[in-house]
Amino acid sequence: MRIIIIGVGEVGFHVAKALSQENFDITIIDIDPLKCRRATEHLDVIVVEGNGASPKNLLKANVEGADYVLALTRSDEVNLISSQQAHVLGAKKIIARLRNQQYSERDSIIRPEKFGVDLTIHPEKVVCEEIVRLVCHPYAKHIKEFEGGRLLMIGLRINADCKIVGSSVRSLCESCTDFKFGVVSVKKNGNTVIPWGDFIFEENSTVNFIVKTKRLENLLELIGIPAVKTKRIMISGGSKIGRSLAEELQDKMSVRMVENRRDKAGIIANQLQDTMVIHADGTDVEFLKSENVHEIDSYIAVTENERTNLLSGFLAHHLGVKQAIMHMVTTDYLPIIQEIGIGAVVSKNMSTVNTIIREIRSDQSEVSLITFDELDVEVIEIMPEPGSRVTQFPLSEIDYPKESIVGVINHHGHLSIARGDSQLTHEDTVLVFAKNKAVPKLRKLFIKP
Repeated sequence: MRIIIIGVGEVGFHVAKALSQENFDITIIDIDPLKCRRATEHLDVIVVEGNGASPKNLLKANVEGADYVLALTRSDEVNLISSQQAHVLGAKKIIARLRNQQYSERDSIIRPEKFGVDLTIHPEKVVCEEIVRLVCHPYAKHIKEFEGGRLLMIGLRINADCKIVGSSVRSLCESCTDFKFGVVSVKKNGNTVIPWGDFIFEENSTVNFIVKTKRLENLLELIGIPAVKTKRIMISGGSKIGRSLAEELQDKMSVRMVENRRDKAGIIANQLQDTMVIHADGTDVEFLKSENVHEIDSYIAVTENERTNLLSGFLAHHLGVKQAIMHMVTTDYLPIIQEIGIGAVVSKNMSTVNTIIREIRSDQSEVSLITFDELDVEVIEIMPEPGSRVTQFPLSEIDYPKESIVGVINHHGHLSIARGDSQLTHEDTVLVFAKNKAVPKLRKLFIKP
């Protein structure tokens, strides 16, 4: 499969990084020499330096007949023109990142489809959806939905008060007879482990569970984490993300927004009738104390400055807020903050990356649904081929790579959490959780010899 990526900033780089590790032929185009050099030094890709909206550069990248063209520059206009040029020159499918959501509105004069765009991704919209899920589950460090929302992968911070500290995965699973769940990865001290039966849970680690949505509260009770509900939130930053969040949540809970620009705060106050807008600085300790931030259920730092978000989130956490959510643009910060454990971290860049990867791999028999770059874990949806090794023996009798685990089996729409005695068939679709380096060996088990 040939893929051309126009724009190799944070999003383009991480998409190229994820796809170049597979059997994809990747060509990138960027006008910035430094970004091109970074791609050349760190990625197995072909690099074309120049304007991605130029037909000359697109032809140089062999855009004709390309399976996908990804327009991912920071400029909406460049992305639209690049898409149009690629469409005319014969690209099969085009994905464009657009920050301005007005382009996709029904009454918009300029719609992406007119430029040959097959799929439009609005980063702020995608990350807002992720933040809303976290607000609805304030005990989670991250949460992802699968199978149309019937299944959850949820990251929970294990502290000294949790019931499972000192228990093994096997003993925990065997002690629970009312429902099933899976333990798919654990992160502690910067290291990610795919836990098998003899793994012992320790405090100050983040454990990723897979569980049916309707059984989430049962899982929390088993672990010893209160299933609290969010009633009061404070949003720091009247950014596009902040305004979208307030608009989404103000009818469901009490929402306060903090904006440090007086003129902007006044404009937002007129736009959001059910949100209390306060002209203040979210990094002002005395202000946070005066607003009784310790009574807030969720504090969401989404200003345009990620360092402000970090500091603001740290302060709110220190002052006793129940959940702190911080938006980061620079993905290098993500694993460090996750490890510290002071709150949940989201990134519109990584949300966009995962959306693109899901789309590109959706036509394959094996689909990598999510690449958790900060966890070094991939979630892979795969169907066994008839006669493959995994269809001939129960899971416990198959030599799976140690850094992988079968989590969920979907048999004609019926979901079941995998166990050692589970038997796969070629009619099943399986969710597998694996560290990146275990994926090639894992694939061979699902292919007929």
